[in-house]
Amino acid sequence: QVAVQERQVLDDMEMLHTRTDMETLLQEQPETGNPYLEDTLLQSYLKTHLPPQVLEEVSRDLERFGNRVLTQIAALGWDCELNPPKFQPYNAWGWRMDHIVTCSAWRRIKEIVAEEGLVAEAYERRYSNWSRLHQVAKIYLFASSSGGFSCPLAMTDGAAKVIESLGIPASLRNAFEHLTSRDPKKIWTSGQWMTERRGGSDVANGTETVARKQPDGSYRLYGFKWFTSAADSDMTLTLARVEDAEGQGKRGSSGLSLFFLKTRDEKGKLNNIQVQRLKDKLGTRQMATAELRLNGAEAEMISTEGRGVATISSMLNITRIHNIINAVSAMRRVISLSREYARRRVAFGKFLKDHPLHMQTIARLEVQTRGAFLLIMEIARLLGLTEANMASEQEELLLRLLIPVTKLYTGKQASAVVIEAMESFGGQGYMEDTGLPVLVRDTLVLSIWEGTTNILSLDVLRTITKSQGQALAAFFSTVQNKLGLASKTTKLEGAVKQTQEAVSSLQQFVQAGGSRRAATMELAARDLSYTLARIYAGALLIEHAAGPDASPADIAAARRWCSQDLCPVAVGLASGSYKTEEALLDSTLVYEGSPA
Repeated sequence: QVAVQERQVLDDMEMLHTRTDMETLLQEQPETGNPYLEDTLLQSYLKTHLPPQVLEEVSRDLERFGNRVLTQIAALGWDCELNPPKFQPYNAWGWRMDHIVTCSAWRRIKEIVAEEGLVAEAYERRYSNWSRLHQVAKIYLFASSSGGFSCPLAMTDGAAKVIESLGIPASLRNAFEHLTSRDPKKIWTSGQWMTERRGGSDVANGTETVARKQPDGSYRLYGFKWFTSAADSDMTLTLARVEDAEGQGKRGSSGLSLFFLKTRDEKGKLNNIQVQRLKDKLGTRQMATAELRLNGAEAEMISTEGRGVATISSMLNITRIHNIINAVSAMRRVISLSREYARRRVAFGKFLKDHPLHMQTIARLEVQTRGAFLLIMEIARLLGLTEANMASEQEELLLRLLIPVTKLYTGKQASAVVIEAMESFGGQGYMEDTGLPVLVRDTLVLSIWEGTTNILSLDVLRTITKSQGQALAAFFSTVQNKLGLASKTTKLEGAVKQTQEAVSSLQQFVQAGGSRRAATMELAARDLSYTLARIYAGALLIEHAAGPDASPADIAAARRWCSQDLCPVAVGLASGSYKTEEALLDSTLVYEGSPA
């Protein structure tokens, strides 16, 4: 009996030893720290640009907020992913409710948005022209951990911008104060109801919603909103056609007016809005996106009649900027995780960080992220100047061009970067409970929301044409100025030369553009937009690397960025890609063998 007991003890010890051996072979979970303290590029950028006193206060705030992202917001964001919104059309007794149920974490993040002033910061202007940059830096730290709340945040910011651009009329002052409130009990979020059943970016022809004027001067809206993000919002801005006495609405964009409406009354009852269903999306599942029927929703016209598209354009600019912030935030987040994993994961006898090819891959992603980061910071800087009435005409033109250019480019960048970074985790990157697939899914929408790549490329052409070439002139002047300031930095000579050569190629393309037909320029629009993004990001990286506090990584990033093809539009022109006959071949290639 004693021998049996001894054998059992030995077996138990052996099992424990075996189990311990197995546990040491488990993969290490990457753990990141305070996102502000770990982001040396953000810190050095702020140090380079902000006045000393502003820098001290902003840095202190970002460090504190970064700790809140790490210890509180990230967990709430993950809870939102695990508990997506649900639609409850009826109560237990059969009465129509149209209730969208969101989780407590989603509601808590809304309160944090108010507490942190993630909208308010831009409108209080505590730091004058630097206030918008402070706000953008906070949202950059917040977005990738926010559980999808960055979307309603974008539209809330955009709605506040529209109201401010209208001079904050008395009828909208209450709404503006709620949108920009720091009180979690008073904060409102806003929707942006533009997409209808005919869909998408062609709002001029796709908007079917009509507005019927009432005796008291208000309006009632009737229509079907096909894709309404953040459908649990407190208010929205939306487009509709005003019906005349014969019940007809003017067609085209000149028939569209902009309306403000609250989604519920003081008792919480929906404003003659019926929820049809929640959208079953690939990503951003944390946020309620719905199909809504407007059946006499009470609304106030806030634009001049027929000027709805022009009035809402300031909202679109803000939401596109938020789209860029989300793209850069996602890239930074996934690279931080990849970097930490490479320090912990052992494969083939050494850490991943000691495998040169692995580190080269992550370094290439880092270069892309740095270029995108400096683009969004530049936009924030220019927007701040504009909002403080300190921008020159050249800076205003440059901002107008950079927003669509950067939005389309970073949308594509982010998708490529997060997918490549997911691969750096091997099979573990494909596992849902790591959170990496969520990052991938939520990033894929960024090239679609707020205008697809092709739509924005055409927007770039319109911006150039509408400004009679002055936007491009501002672009060239600014780039040359940045390159000139860095030309004496020996380690950057090659990067400066490569960028100057790309600028010369682009100038040649533009100079010959006047003789080209509109169809040819349309075919070149995408490559032209990529060229503008790459050249300007290269100039920003060079400028940053030429600064007094530049690190070896800053210099390496500038050199590597500029070693890529900075002027794809010149390559496309040389290869004949923009010829009419090539466009005809495109259709042949796509539809060969398919039924008519």
